[in-house]
Amino acid sequence: MKKYIYLSVICCGALFTTGCEDFLTVTSSDQLTSDSFWRDQADAEAGLAAAYSQLEYYIDTWEFAEVKWPVEAYREDIINMGSDAMNYPNWVELYNFSYTNGNSQFSNYWANNYKGISFSNQVIQKVAGIPENAITTDIREQIVNEGHFLRGYYHLKLILNWEKIILRDKYITDPADLSKGLSSREEGWDFIISDFQKATQLPASHDADNVGRATRGAAYAYLGFAYLTRAYEETAERTQYLQKALEAFNEVKGYSLERNFASMFDATNKNCPESVFELQTSMNSANGANYRTQFHRWIGCAELWGWDEIMPSEILLDEFMKEGEIASTGLYDSRLYHTIFYQCDHFNDGNGRVFGYDYDEWFNYEDENGDYVAYNRPAFKKFLPATFEALGQNYCAINIPLMRYANVLLMKAEVLNEQGQTSAAIELINEIRDIHGDMPAMTGTSQEDVRAQIEHERMIEFPLENWRWYDLRRWGKLKPAMQNANRNGFDTNKHQFYPVPLTEINSNSQIKE
Repeated sequence: MKKYIYLSVICCGALFTTGCEDFLTVTSSDQLTSDSFWRDQADAEAGLAAAYSQLEYYIDTWEFAEVKWPVEAYREDIINMGSDAMNYPNWVELYNFSYTNGNSQFSNYWANNYKGISFSNQVIQKVAGIPENAITTDIREQIVNEGHFLRGYYHLKLILNWEKIILRDKYITDPADLSKGLSSREEGWDFIISDFQKATQLPASHDADNVGRATRGAAYAYLGFAYLTRAYEETAERTQYLQKALEAFNEVKGYSLERNFASMFDATNKNCPESVFELQTSMNSANGANYRTQFHRWIGCAELWGWDEIMPSEILLDEFMKEGEIASTGLYDSRLYHTIFYQCDHFNDGNGRVFGYDYDEWFNYEDENGDYVAYNRPAFKKFLPATFEALGQNYCAINIPLMRYANVLLMKAEVLNEQGQTSAAIELINEIRDIHGDMPAMTGTSQEDVRAQIEHERMIEFPLENWRWYDLRRWGKLKPAMQNANRNGFDTNKHQFYPVPLTEINSNSQIKE
């Protein structure tokens, strides 16, 4: 399947349309159409590859980051905009909460996810109709279930960012079906949960040629997350949903925490045992394939040859240092040094920890006397390449972990704590602290202590993985977090979710502004 993910999507992409134009408009005897394409297993796998392609938004190498991270990350209190980002008004609007429903970035995010849903719906419907002699029953069921996983995933991304969404449960061939109203959140969660439940029939793992495909563990992880989020939204059913979340997390088996934390984000340890679901990239450009990105340029600060688009906030740096230098290394939590470069003895010890040089050799300026003066400007290390040579290349192929086992364990700890099983939650927290942070066991034993510790661990475990906003909203902490970060444009009544994009309103008669 992997070869299809990287190559075949280019061949079959012409069969699928974007945005709200979800129906085929070309009928020609010498061209493939939706009815003539779905002939055998190869077509089924190529169609599935197109559905997977939307994980990367199916856009160009430098645009890849410009949709996902401004939309998901710029709202977070642990993030600051870089100097170059200030040149893009539609990005600044996201950071300042001054956006309107015409903002191009979240309009693209909306359209890209619905495009993925359209692809997934084709897989679900069309693969089921492939003749029995052209595909085995097992392969058919697996591909259809992967279609359900991806459809659930794309709807999940939407419901996390919009209060109400359109549920697209079929592949659209009739223009009359394009206009459809928004569903309630309860209906949305029911639909997403149903898709992930179907996907739990997927294999537990794949062979080396199929790495990156969704698994049973990924389905259960996202199912648990859906139940956990819903437990906070529908308080009357809170006990039931927390239990369902725990049952789902208990089924995420066969994974382990990766001790080399940095390796999960620098392309040296792709699809490691901690990876539950991961966006695949490749430097392979054969036959026109384009799965390399310039993500390292977007993440990197100007001093490290990046574009200076996103920076860690002082709040994040303070959180890393909050417990003091109590790690077994004699330093702060080890995740700090894997996530952020900053001026300190560790990065200035003569061992070339910043791409072969000390920190001060990168971060300095020449004064009027011709002397070089070093300065402290914390910048992200996470998602930068591992070597000086790779940093200097124009492209990279750094995978993006979308769901890690550490996330499953921390969400499971949250559920256990809310259920009153606080000691069991502490065990999971301490496992992550030890393996990822070289940190001693947490202090505190009460339910409130554990809630605070979970927030701390999630803040420093997942920077740039874009979970912080959804965590804060789940806990009802968006307003105080934005106030503490001096993000004064935030209004709880307006900005917990994005508004339905104007492009959707203008093309959908069932939605009014």
